[in-house]
Amino acid sequence: MVAAALTVILTLPAAAATGNKDRGEFYAREHCATCHAVGRIGQSPYPKSPPFRTLHEHYAVEGLAEALAEGIIVSKTGVPAMPVFVLSPDEIDDFIAYLKSLEGPARTAKAD
Repeated sequence: MVAAALTVILTLPAAAATGNKDRGEFYAREHCATCHAVGRIGQSPYPKSPPFRTLHEHYAVEGLAEALAEGIIVSKTGVPAMPVFVLSPDEIDDFIAYLKSLEGPARTAKAD
C-alpha cells in the first residue's frame, strides 16, 4: 500500500504537463485570489502571499504537487491564516499546468 501511494505521488509531476491550465486558473481564482495575485500582473491582496507568477522563482513548480496532494503546509509559508487545501490528482495537474503557464515571457514591466 505504501509503494502504491509513493508511485502516485512520484508520477504526479510528470502528469502535470497534461493538466488543463484553464481549469487550473479557475481553481486559483476561486480559491486563492483572496490572498494571492493569481494572474500575470498585479500585487497580492495579502502582501505576505507571493504572486503565483513568481512561484517558479522560488520553487520547482512541479515539486508543489506533493504538497498539494497532502495539503499545503502552513508553517512553511509563514502565513498562519492560510487554509489547508488538499487537491485531487486532476486538480493538481490543472493547477500545476496553470502555474507553469505563468512562467512564460508574457510578463509586463513593473510600474515605477
